[in-house]
Amino acid sequence: MKKILCMSLIFTVFIVSVCFAGESIIEKIQKQGVIRIGMSTFVPWAMKDKQGNLTGFEIDVAKKLAKDMGVKIEFVPTAWSGIIPALLTGKFDVIIGGMGITPKRNLKVNFTIPYDYSGMSMVAHKVKAKGFSSLDDFNKDNVILAARMGTTAEQAARKYMPNARLRLFENESQALQELNLGRVHAVVSSAPMPIFHALKYPEKLFVPIKENFTKEPIGFAIKKSDHDALNFLNNWILNMHASGFLKEKKAYWFESKEWEKLIK
Repeated sequence: MKKILCMSLIFTVFIVSVCFAGESIIEKIQKQGVIRIGMSTFVPWAMKDKQGNLTGFEIDVAKKLAKDMGVKIEFVPTAWSGIIPALLTGKFDVIIGGMGITPKRNLKVNFTIPYDYSGMSMVAHKVKAKGFSSLDDFNKDNVILAARMGTTAEQAARKYMPNARLRLFENESQALQELNLGRVHAVVSSAPMPIFHALKYPEKLFVPIKENFTKEPIGFAIKKSDHDALNFLNNWILNMHASGFLKEKKAYWFESKEWEKLIK
């Protein structure tokens, strides 16, 4: 009898464990009443306003998602170089942070369908990069580039300008500061930041290549094996495209400068 009871208990624990392990993050979010968003600051994706509150394209997207789910939202600012490991260890539920969909990242996480597309651009120093107007001009061993560590900007710099020396920084603001001080020839980053930064310092900076030199899809990232969550998020993105919400927000944050008054 004891053996039967013991086996029954083990079986019950096993069933409960399987059911818990199979619970979608969507169900967990609804039970807890809050969605935790992993993100990092990128202008104009996510940044601080004058009051110290988070604002930007990604912030609006994440808030809309939380509203449609009927839950509160908690942003978890995370260093970009460690954002995927933080997701995998459960620090937050989903990454909504301008993350490019790449095969290498896809080996570790599942991506939704794209909710946006971005591309790589550069902002350069007028004196150090005088006369530069192509990738070939920057692809030389006497050229110093800067980029944010662990980003697709780093990957693009290594791929398209392998001969240049590359300096990596944890924060994009550090890379831009090096550029402003004339210590690097250019900063590689996702559009439209290079254009905005060049317009901010027109006396010393410029955009050497007018068109983005890459195009990359941007998606939400979640843990693997959660098909229900992937289905929900994909359908939510489809609805946001169809309703015009994403187009409206993209126009405001990427095609205008109305938002600058919020952060200056």
